[in-house]
Amino acid sequence: MKHIFSKKNRALLAELVRTDFKLRYQGSVLGYAWSLLKPLLMFGILYVVFVKFIRLGGDIPNFPIYLLFGIVTWNFFSEITTLGLMSVVGRGDLIRKIRIPRWIIILSSSITGLINLGLNLMVVLVFVLFANIDLLKTSIYVPFYLLEIYIFALGVSLILSAAYVKYRDISYIWEVLMQAGFYLTPILYPLSLIANENIQKLVLINPIAQAMQDARYALVTPATTTLKSLFGGPVIYLVPIGIVTLTLVGGVLYFKKEAKYFAENL
Repeated sequence: MKHIFSKKNRALLAELVRTDFKLRYQGSVLGYAWSLLKPLLMFGILYVVFVKFIRLGGDIPNFPIYLLFGIVTWNFFSEITTLGLMSVVGRGDLIRKIRIPRWIIILSSSITGLINLGLNLMVVLVFVLFANIDLLKTSIYVPFYLLEIYIFALGVSLILSAAYVKYRDISYIWEVLMQAGFYLTPILYPLSLIANENIQKLVLINPIAQAMQDARYALVTPATTTLKSLFGGPVIYLVPIGIVTLTLVGGVLYFKKEAKYFAENL
């Protein structure tokens, strides 16, 4: 443990994070501003289509902020896993030239996602303040729900990055899965829109949907449907937490097993 977080590894991690963040917006006129503009532009389009035209979310107080927070949360998971998937292959030259802990590459890409999340949450907070939403005592739990998503995304990234070294089709498969996940997760619509309660329960077993709904409940409105409200107790949370734990442990073991072959397969 001491070796893992040695001064040398911390310095390398910091340098990789800085490089990732700089390269991402290199050549862009607006640069880092895209970190804020992207979710806002997406929010604007979806707000007009789903709120003004289709008129969803009428029964949810502060639905525009509810929608924006959902987009930011989903983008957080999507960004970490997408960057993580490409990270080992993208650092192939570095891996072949020098001996570095492979896990640092995945961790650096995930921290880039955390930085963007922090910027996006600042935008959400501005909307919350302008809407005069009473920041309930439950809002202190929001970081824990975001941490749950981060750990889940990290586990998925470890699996995807190691698999992508050998199977390049993984990127296309993951892209399709993310598109499907975006619409299956209650980001654009309230969960109450699904008439069948059993399907609602199935949707919320997904750790992303569960954490997103709980974070919305804690920060935006208690009118949000959560896993606890559907099942009538907190014991059911053992299921999504178990999925997150198994994904992280499985990701670490699989990544460790495949990491020794990265240099020769890249």
